[in-house]
Amino acid sequence: MLATTQAELILTSAPEPSSAASAELAPAEVDLAAPAQNAVSTSATLPSELADTVWRGNQLGGGRAGFVASGFSALDAELVDGGWPVGCLIEVLQPQPSLLEWRLIGPCLRALVSGGRSVVVIGHPKRPNLVGLRHLGIEEENLLWVKVDLPSHRLWATEQAIRSNAAAAILTWLPQARPEQLRRLQVLAQGCEGPVFIIRPVHARHDPSPAPLRVFASLLVDWQLRVEIFKRRGAPLEAPLTLDSIPGGLQHVLTKRMRLPSQLIALTEAQRALGRPRHLAYSTARTAADAIARAASLA
Repeated sequence: MLATTQAELILTSAPEPSSAASAELAPAEVDLAAPAQNAVSTSATLPSELADTVWRGNQLGGGRAGFVASGFSALDAELVDGGWPVGCLIEVLQPQPSLLEWRLIGPCLRALVSGGRSVVVIGHPKRPNLVGLRHLGIEEENLLWVKVDLPSHRLWATEQAIRSNAAAAILTWLPQARPEQLRRLQVLAQGCEGPVFIIRPVHARHDPSPAPLRVFASLLVDWQLRVEIFKRRGAPLEAPLTLDSIPGGLQHVLTKRMRLPSQLIALTEAQRALGRPRHLAYSTARTAADAIARAASLA
C-alpha cells in the first residue's frame, strides 16, 4: 500500500505538459520520397570520388577484382561489369550433371587459356570430350582434369586449386557442399584472379549460399539455353534469358531444318493431324531426334 500511495503522489504532483512542449516533442511530419529519388538526392550530396564507390541496391554492383566476358552479349548485359566476375564464386545450377555446363561456360575459356594457363576441372562426372573442347579453344595441354569422387576429396582439391591462383578458370562439381564449406571457398576465391564456377544440382537452389552470383541453366529445343539469374549484386532479374548456343563443332554441320527442331516436331504433329500414317510421321521425328542426339554427343 505504501508503494501505491507514493506512486499516486508522484503522478498527481507532476505538472501536466503544456501544449507548446507537446508540440516540441511531437515528431515533425516529413514528406518521404521514393527509394529511387532518395538514391538520386544522396548521390548529389556526395563528393564525386566518393559517390563512385557507393553501391545502391537498385543498381548492378560493380566488381572489385575484374570480370571475364561470357561470350553472350545478352548475358554480359545482366552481369556485374559486363561478364563473369572473378574473385568470387559463381554457382551454376542445372537439371542433371554434365548436361550444359560447357555450352554456358565454354565461350569464355578461349581468351583465358590464350596466355598458356590451364582450365582446372574437378570432379567432372564424365570424361571431358577433347574433340568438343578443341572447338572452344582448349587443347589437351590447357586442361587439367582432377578425377575425384568423394565429396571431401573434391572440396580439398578445389581449395588447393583456388589457393594456388594458377588456373585460368576452375570448374568444380560440388553437389553435396554445405553452406559453411562454400563460405570458406568464397573467402579463398577473393584472392583468385580467374573465375571459379561451382556446378551444383537444381535442388540446391533453396539452400543458403555465399556465392554473389547464382544462375540456373536449362536446355531449350532449338539449340538454346534458358538462363535464370536468381541472385546477383543488384536488382533481381525478372525474366530469364534465352541464349543461342550451338556447339562450335556443329556450326557447319547442322542444316537449317536441324537448327530448328521445334519446327520438325510441329510438322510431325501436323502430318499426324492430317491423317498421315502414324509410323511414317513417327519415323520422321525419330530420324531428326537421333541425328540431333548424335550431333550433341560429339559436341
